[in-house]
Amino acid sequence: MAMGRPRSFDLDQALERAMQVFWRLGYEGASIAELTKAMGIASPSLYAAFGSKEGLFKAVLDHYEARRLGYKAAMLSARTAREAVEQLLYGMIDLVTDPSEPPGCLLLQGGLTCGADTQDIPQELARRRAQMEEGLQARLARGVAEGDLPPNADLGALARYFVAVCNGIAVQATSGAKRPELRQVADLALKAWPG
Repeated sequence: MAMGRPRSFDLDQALERAMQVFWRLGYEGASIAELTKAMGIASPSLYAAFGSKEGLFKAVLDHYEARRLGYKAAMLSARTAREAVEQLLYGMIDLVTDPSEPPGCLLLQGGLTCGADTQDIPQELARRRAQMEEGLQARLARGVAEGDLPPNADLGALARYFVAVCNGIAVQATSGAKRPELRQVADLALKAWPG
């Protein structure tokens, strides 16, 4: 069986560069020409490696989540449910205000608006954001079992609330809000903690 030509570019570096383009311009705004220029490859190489612009975008999202969402693991392994929520909020603030990255969150900005022929992009992003909410709700359920949340706490509402605060923090960062201002938002949100 004949093997295809080996890839002539560094995959992680190419994904990192494509991620920056999608993060700044969104899925619709990022043209193949801009992506290939940033990645340092020709369009046939892009299609050979990823199949399509959508395939590249999904690979970029996997890359983003693997490299940028380390606070998610810290949230899930926190000692208490409240510490898990603190990890989520303050970790999001650090991510969306990192001066070496575009402001905001790729999972929000990447495809909030798309044309009729790319409706699966916002759905893919929504699915990935929902995973964060599901993970938080599971961690909160563990908090009930371990006694650091009251048994009557509405775990679904709490998870939705704190994820909505995180999403708002990301949007505010895109608008230029600074880390100290966003930490004030997180501090206020934590006052809604039950009990």
